[in-house]
Amino acid sequence: MRVVRRWSVRHARGLEVFYQAFERALVALHPLWKAIGYERLERPVATLEKAVKGLLFDCQMCGQCALSSTGMACPMNCPKTLRNGPCGGVRPNGNCEVKPDMVCVWLDAYAGSQRMVAGREAIRVVQFAVDGRLQGRSSWLKVARDKSSVGAAQTLARP
Repeated sequence: MRVVRRWSVRHARGLEVFYQAFERALVALHPLWKAIGYERLERPVATLEKAVKGLLFDCQMCGQCALSSTGMACPMNCPKTLRNGPCGGVRPNGNCEVKPDMVCVWLDAYAGSQRMVAGREAIRVVQFAVDGRLQGRSSWLKVARDKSSVGAAQTLARP
């Protein structure tokens, strides 16, 4: 799994471009998702998302994906589940203090973010603490729901 995770970090720019197109498609399909029912879609979409993101990123399905902000490295792979940078216990060789045979997730996150256009700034944005109630839920559906409601609010606010 580590090999694929490192591949994703090395190809963060390409994955960023793909995800931007994928996100636009998810948001554009909001009327369909809404007609079917987001709750009805939750289980099948979360299952698909877990398979895809589990393979590519060793995703832990926190329901609040930060991959586009963390260089395509899932911060939930940190043994301490830190969402905002390394803990200070990174060993001189770059490995984790908790799992000495594991490279610090945040070293990968920083390296991946430097390959991305938006990632260079995004990695500096403080992430909210994980809401445990969303564990196992689809962040793809959350993005579609959240961004479509923001777009609708912006349209209504125009003079």
